[in-house]
Amino acid sequence: MLTIDEAHGRVTVDRADGTTEELALDTPEAFEAVSAAWLRCGWNVKYVYGFTWMGRPVIQLPEDMIRIQEVIWRLRPDVIVETGVAHGGSLVFYASLFEAMGNGRAIGVDVDIRRQSRMAIEAHPMGARITLVQGSSTAPGTLAAIRNSIGRDERVMVVLDSNHCRTHVEAELDLYASLVSPGSYMVACDGIMAELAGAPRSAPDWAWNNPVAAVEAFLARNPAFVLEEPGFPFNEGAVRNRVTYWPKSFLRRR
Repeated sequence: MLTIDEAHGRVTVDRADGTTEELALDTPEAFEAVSAAWLRCGWNVKYVYGFTWMGRPVIQLPEDMIRIQEVIWRLRPDVIVETGVAHGGSLVFYASLFEAMGNGRAIGVDVDIRRQSRMAIEAHPMGARITLVQGSSTAPGTLAAIRNSIGRDERVMVVLDSNHCRTHVEAELDLYASLVSPGSYMVACDGIMAELAGAPRSAPDWAWNNPVAAVEAFLARNPAFVLEEPGFPFNEGAVRNRVTYWPKSFLRRR
């Protein structure tokens, strides 16, 4: 339980293990505690279902979008492969970054690309920088189609944002790892599920059936990758940790 006492500038955190911690409201530790509660509340009320990017719904936490933009700007990949299309807002977002940088394209993969979404994405001003591949992200034919569309010398980054159950994310990590260029990243989205078991819009098994568990299992057998927070280039504040739906998500290929 979290209690915010603005009048006295205090935050009280009652933890599940029975301990209590009092924090000054103007500290990084208090900001992290309040942010964790904000993230949980935001998930419950579908906060991220209220944004668009260049006209397409984008179901992402805005801070996660800004952070991955910083990574993309630094890495300058030629291709971003994203599993999970939905309305296409993330693909348009990546394509617009490539348009601004003058190079690059996005490949979107989904088992069911809705006709309305496909038409809107392909007709979008950024559509020329987007390729859609319909099929299960873990099917051999789907992976072959993606691989065949990537040039031998192209620098590739992968974002996994489709089915978030542990077995599916593990399968995607295993299959898409070979596409990731050395020094680039594979990003496993929505690891916050591990912290939301018991919340509205969650399932009881989320405590173990989540992308973070998949990442841990993958890393245990794949020394070519390391869990690594990107070096975000600018921070003159006191906060050191991201406010994110994607904890423990950035896997860098050595």
